[in-house]
Amino acid sequence: MGLTLVTREDCELCEVMQADLRSLSGVLSLPALRLVDVDADPELQRRYGLKVPVLLLDGALVCHGRLQADELRRVLSRRVPS
Repeated sequence: MGLTLVTREDCELCEVMQADLRSLSGVLSLPALRLVDVDADPELQRRYGLKVPVLLLDGALVCHGRLQADELRRVLSRRVPS
């Protein structure tokens, strides 16, 4: 599944998190990133509507609002290779 960034159109925090992930990928090997529009899926909107951006790894919450690089590193280190 990899990384999923749940975003919303015209969301400045979403753009910042995406840029932070790009920067982090320069120093850390990250799984492929998939962007998902929270407003295109009623379940995602119900679950994360006011929390975007939301970063998921293999479907599990890593962080929301701002990138927590240390938490992402921690969960990646525990990830079972596929």
